[in-house]
Amino acid sequence: MAVMKYEDIKEGAELPPLTFPVSASAIVTGAIATNDYQNVHHDKAAAEATGVPDIFMNILTTNGIVQRYVQEWAQKPGAVRSVKIRLGAPNFAGDTMVLRGTVANVDKAQRTAAVAVEGTNSIGKHVTATVVIGFDEKGAA
Repeated sequence: MAVMKYEDIKEGAELPPLTFPVSASAIVTGAIATNDYQNVHHDKAAAEATGVPDIFMNILTTNGIVQRYVQEWAQKPGAVRSVKIRLGAPNFAGDTMVLRGTVANVDKAQRTAAVAVEGTNSIGKHVTATVVIGFDEKGAA
């Protein structure tokens, strides 16, 4: 795979979609990895007691998946400069999230690209985010 060149990035360019299976294992391991021990992220009965059908993903896990999605597009060694994220519909165990991204802005002076990301699942929009990636002088992320 050829290394991406910053100069080739254009506003409006679409990233290839990423399909992410939302397994119970992904939810639980993400919660543990981020030190989030809220029972709604690992205990189905506790989650159901709050009125939802199953355990659901925490925001830090979603944030990590969004960053990974943009980072893999930008290629390594990329530099995530900032992330703005907003959650919507929960990601429940057994569902699938599809991430899509579009280059929203290219700042030639700062050598950055802002990518607008949207992740949807079977019940709606799970996440909207903007990830700013910085590119080094050699052109790679």
